[in-house]
Amino acid sequence: MDNKDLTLSKKLILNYKERLEAEIIKRSKKLRIPENISENIITSNDEIKELKKALEQIEGQTLHTHHKGE
Repeated sequence: MDNKDLTLSKKLILNYKERLEAEIIKRSKKLRIPENISENIITSNDEIKELKKALEQIEGQTLHTHHKGE
């Protein structure tokens, strides 16, 4: 993947992660779940953890590609 593809992938994954977190917060508020519990749900959510890992990998590839081009 070139840097442009990596940047687009990163944006898409980040956008999805943010929407997922917002949905959890929205539903938690609707169910009147305390904020600390909804934050706990977000930090322990397996899908969000996987998205964070993917973002870290993309960031690593972006840095590797950037250094390669220097």
